[in-house]
Amino acid sequence: MERGNHTSASEFILLGLSSQNEEQELIFGLFLVIYLVGAAGNLFIILAIGSDSHLHTPRYFFLSNLPLVDFCFISTTVPKMLVNIQTQTQSICYSGCLAQIYFCILLANMDNFLLTAMAYDRYAAICHPLHYSTTMSLQTSALMLGSSWLIANFHSLLHTLLMARLEFCASNVIPYFFCDLVPLLQLSCSDTHLNQLMILLVGGLIVLIPFLGILVSYSYIVSAVLKVPSARGKQKAFSTCGSHLTVVILFYGTITGIYLNPSSSHSADNDSLASVMYMVVTPMLNPFIYCLRNKDMKRALWKLFSVKVLSRGL
Repeated sequence: MERGNHTSASEFILLGLSSQNEEQELIFGLFLVIYLVGAAGNLFIILAIGSDSHLHTPRYFFLSNLPLVDFCFISTTVPKMLVNIQTQTQSICYSGCLAQIYFCILLANMDNFLLTAMAYDRYAAICHPLHYSTTMSLQTSALMLGSSWLIANFHSLLHTLLMARLEFCASNVIPYFFCDLVPLLQLSCSDTHLNQLMILLVGGLIVLIPFLGILVSYSYIVSAVLKVPSARGKQKAFSTCGSHLTVVILFYGTITGIYLNPSSSHSADNDSLASVMYMVVTPMLNPFIYCLRNKDMKRALWKLFSVKVLSRGL
């Protein structure tokens, strides 16, 4: 069969979150606000870290990359959904669908790797403070970041190419607001066993290994903090990890339920809600989670806004 003979290979229909007109308007307004708040929050964090020389450390090197990834993450799917609602269309072209899959996997992987790198950074700072500058040097940090991008690109390219070889000869309706691996595999009339195997094996390892790294890092951190004699010292040490742990729970709690469950257990409603959480809500919340609990970030943001206000006044 030739791909050109299949309507589903030229475009897909994204059902979105609701088919009711009045609900569509509400969803448009809500997601527009979420997107603008999330985009602005992440960009402000990048600017604040970049403009404050005191924050040019390995810890904030990774923290500045996280909002960059989150900004791209939220920009991969939400603008397309907003355009579809505004123009009252639900279609997305075949190449656009593959592009969404590629960037969603790439950016999800980068979130995964950055959270792991940040956990290791906290481990080095708390458990080996005297050797921190050597352990987390600029070269080491850059190598960790570069390796993360390389592996993430390989993983996303693997799934995108495996998806591109499939044929779609039945329905072309996706019950999501964006193109994702699981619903597309359910639409294919080709043999998808290899795709599903790669999701479970490669995807599972890419999620599991960093997650285990985070668990090991925090086991050492907790052990080291419990040995601190003063209660104030313990509270200070734990407070530096609270924001990171919150983001880790949000990220892994939602993404694991979608990609590491067998296909028979997937529910469109549950998956759609989980995808909204990790694709939209979590990237929007991350700037606030880090800023509200981080005195250095509050100071940097206050300095950034103060400079802008003064420059406008002059």
